[in-house]
Amino acid sequence: QVQLVESGGGLVQPGGSLRLSCTASGFTFGYYAIGWFRQAPGWEREGVSCISTTSGSTYYADSVKGRFTISRDNANNTVYLQMNSLQAEDTAVYYCATDNWCGTSWWDRVGYDHWGQGTQVTVSS
Repeated sequence: QVQLVESGGGLVQPGGSLRLSCTASGFTFGYYAIGWFRQAPGWEREGVSCISTTSGSTYYADSVKGRFTISRDNANNTVYLQMNSLQAEDTAVYYCATDNWCGTSWWDRVGYDHWGQGTQVTVSS
């Protein structure tokens, strides 16, 4: 059974940092790209970042470029999202999901097969 579990969310002040983790089980983790998405209340789920199977390619939304870093540890079936210089606009539920690759439309939730339950990130003073 495919399972993705996000963790690491919480409450942080503006300018602070968090590291999210996405731990997978039930499939050959190294064969799949992993995307991070987020959804704020009243907004569509949007793509944040994607990492290819071997970490050779990474992609970021313009809104997080330079502040967020995606990485993966295939030996431990985990993908990380290091988030620095957090802003109130980053407040959302963050989800990870699997896809065969990070294509040109990596930011589109269509094509991602399996999703985690999400972890809440709140940026507030």
